Amino acid sequence: MMFSRRSILAAGAALAAAPGALAAARPGYVTAEGMGFRIDGRPYRYAGSNMWYGAYLGADAPFGARDRLARELDRLVETGVDNIRVLGSSEDSPLKNSIKPAFRNRGSDYNETLLKGLDLLLAEMGRRGMKAVIYLTNFWEWSGGMMTYLYWTNGGRYIDNGDPSHPWPAFADFNADFYKSRVAVGMYHDYVRAVVGRTNTVTGAAYRDDPAIMAWQLANEPRPGGSEKVGAPNLPTFYAWVRDTARLIKSIDPNHLVSTGSEGLQGCLSMAECVETEHQPPIDYVTTHIWPQNWGWVDPKRIAQTHANATAKVAEYIDGHLAIARRMNKPLVIEEFGYPRDDASFEPGSPTTFRDRYYGQIYAAVLQHAVRGPLAGSNFWAWNGEGRAQHAEKQFRPGDLSYLGDPPHEPQGWYGVFDVDASTRALIRDHARALKAL
Repeated sequence: MMFSRRSILAAGAALAAAPGALAAARPGYVTAEGMGFRIDGRPYRYAGSNMWYGAYLGADAPFGARDRLARELDRLVETGVDNIRVLGSSEDSPLKNSIKPAFRNRGSDYNETLLKGLDLLLAEMGRRGMKAVIYLTNFWEWSGGMMTYLYWTNGGRYIDNGDPSHPWPAFADFNADFYKSRVAVGMYHDYVRAVVGRTNTVTGAAYRDDPAIMAWQLANEPRPGGSEKVGAPNLPTFYAWVRDTARLIKSIDPNHLVSTGSEGLQGCLSMAECVETEHQPPIDYVTTHIWPQNWGWVDPKRIAQTHANATAKVAEYIDGHLAIARRMNKPLVIEEFGYPRDDASFEPGSPTTFRDRYYGQIYAAVLQHAVRGPLAGSNFWAWNGEGRAQHAEKQFRPGDLSYLGDPPHEPQGWYGVFDVDASTRALIRDHARALKAL
């Protein structure tokens, strides 16, 4: 089943009618104007990173590492990174590989230790002139996410992603029930109210009054489903969730941007109309993620032979989102992009010849479209820094504390950039300088 273009555009018109305008710009805040960002009257363009575990390092607890947090932020600044996309929620979950401890359980007594870790992270980022993009739940299992909200509200039913008895797209299709559950969405909205309306215990400032925050994000990679059979009929419910959540956030915090956290076309049934409708007001800018290996565009064991195919596919994918952002007259951010190391290695400092070429392709696109828009920034996935895999098989085990940018369900060292990855860090640094010179 597919919705007609007329029904999709009608839903988009309903979203466009939603109030989403930012309050008058305040000093130090990022705003979206046309196809670009601005801050204090100047264009804001950025070279960013993902570091999901920032609040965990910031926690004053055995699982925290505040000294490491300071070192990692300093390394990122030295590398030219001034924007970090971070996890602002995790749900205590029975799902395999979900991170623990979590920001919340099924009750309303949220984990103040982790929330104070987020407070410290934002305070330290603010001291360094950095901006944070904070996502408030996850479509995927590694932080609990939407499947956990369903588990809490549907009598304890859930599916583990990657379970051979429930092959793809069973997990994503099951997870799409989240948007239809008033109780599950209500629990999520309660948490959104608590975090967005929070006052930082380190700085004493309300989050709404903190210029270290660039944007709130509804979720990491929300999508209407995994298959067209489930996702297409679920589109109106999905759009309503986007609209209602964005309105809720702006009712609490009118000072910051709101974004979806979407992959773009890959997470929207490959439909441009879906991406456009999903990013209608009150959503302020368009996001996309690019994963050549995950999507079968490159074979890490034959990387030299398959890299050209990946390059062509990446260029086509970027062009598709440039066209969408231009039609919408909104900024575009490539906020996740990752690539394997040479010979599928996970080792720190091992060669990254083709990864560096891929990063170069992304950065060239940003530079080409940064002045006139719409491509205003990027966040590579992800910063490993001084983190190291704790086990020879490179798998995360419960209780591991050497957090990497590769989440718990992934091989540790797969996509992350280590502190010793000199060529990649130099590439990032050069790109950041070029952006500032525009």
